[in-house]
Amino acid sequence: MNIPFSPPYIDEEVIEEVLHTLKSGWITSGPKVKALEEEIKLLCGAQEVLCVNSWTSGAIMMLRWLGLTKDDEVIIPAYTYSATALAVLHAGGTPVMVDSCEDFNISVQAIRDAITENTKAIIGVDFGGYPCDYKEIMDLVTEEEILRKFNPNSPVQGTLGRILVLNDAAHSLGASYDGCKKTGSETDITIFSLHAVKNVTTAEGGAICLNLPETFDNVVLYRELKMMSLNCQTKDAFTKTKVGGWRYDITGLGMKINMADVNAAIGLAQIRKYPELLKERKRIFKAYNDAFSKCEWAVLPPYNRNQKESSYHIYALRIRNFTEEQRDRMIDEISKKGVAVNVHFIPMPMLTLFHSMGYDINKYP
Repeated sequence: MNIPFSPPYIDEEVIEEVLHTLKSGWITSGPKVKALEEEIKLLCGAQEVLCVNSWTSGAIMMLRWLGLTKDDEVIIPAYTYSATALAVLHAGGTPVMVDSCEDFNISVQAIRDAITENTKAIIGVDFGGYPCDYKEIMDLVTEEEILRKFNPNSPVQGTLGRILVLNDAAHSLGASYDGCKKTGSETDITIFSLHAVKNVTTAEGGAICLNLPETFDNVVLYRELKMMSLNCQTKDAFTKTKVGGWRYDITGLGMKINMADVNAAIGLAQIRKYPELLKERKRIFKAYNDAFSKCEWAVLPPYNRNQKESSYHIYALRIRNFTEEQRDRMIDEISKKGVAVNVHFIPMPMLTLFHSMGYDINKYP
C-alpha cells in the first residue's frame, strides 16, 4: 500500500493547459492569470480577485497596504501555520495570538478580550476548510464600544474607520458560510492559498479577494494592487510587449509577487472541474466519518453545522485521552502501512521563533 499525503491533482486537461501556455511563447503574468482570477471570482462571489505568487506574499502586501506600524496589533489564532504571524511581522506589525474553540477556529470571545486601541486587523483561519464565525466577527468590529477604541494610524485605516477583517482561507476555497455564501465574499479581504497541497493548486500561488465597503472602490483597488505586486510598475510585461508600449514608470515601493501564466494554467484546468472534485472530497470525508463514528475514542472534525460547510481540505481526527507520545507512536505505526498522515498544526507558541519572542503555549490551552 502507498497512500501519499495530498498529491496534486494532475490529469490530461491540466497537462494540456500547461502545454498550451508553454507553446504560446508567453509564460509569465498574462491572459491565463486573468482567466484564473475570473474563475475564482465566479466561484466565490468576490467583488475583485488578484492572483499572486503565494498566500504569504499576498497577506504581507495587504497588511502593508493597510499601513501597519510596529505598535499596530493584528489578532490571530495561536493555532495556525506560521505564515499567518510571519505576514504580520514582515508588514511591520505585532501579532497578538489568541486561543481557538473546539472547532479549531479562532474564538470570537478571545478576539473581543484582546482588542485594544492598537488593534488594526483580525485574521481568522478556516482550519481544515471549515469557516470561522465571520458574522460574529464582522458584527464585533462595528460595535459602538469597539469603534470608539479604534485609533487609525494611516490613510487607509482612517478611510475604513474600523478594524479590518481578513480571512486566512488557505484551506477553504469552495467552503460555504451562512447557508449559501461562499468563502471569499464574507469579509473585507479573503486570501486563498493555491499551494501544491491545496484543493486547487498552481504549484505555488495565492488569490486575494477584495470585498471592502463602499468607502473603497474595489475595481480601482484591484488595479493599484496589481501594480503593487509588480514593483509598482505602471505596465506589466505583457502590456510592454505591445507596439510602442515600452515606456513605464515606478510610482512607489512595491513588491515582486505576481503569478505567472504557467502556474495559473494548472489552477485554471483544475478550477473548471472543482465542483466535481469537491464532491469527491466530501465523499471521502464522509467515508472517514462513517467509519470513525463507530469508535468511542474518535473526536470527529466539524464539517457542516450552523449553516457552515467545509471545503473538506483535510480530515482532522483527534483521539480522546491520548498523549503526544502515543499520538507520535500511532503515526509511526500507520506510516509502516505505507499511509502518510500529518499533524496540523504545531501551535505557533511551541515553535522556536515565537517562543523566543515571548509567546507561551500555556496561555492557549
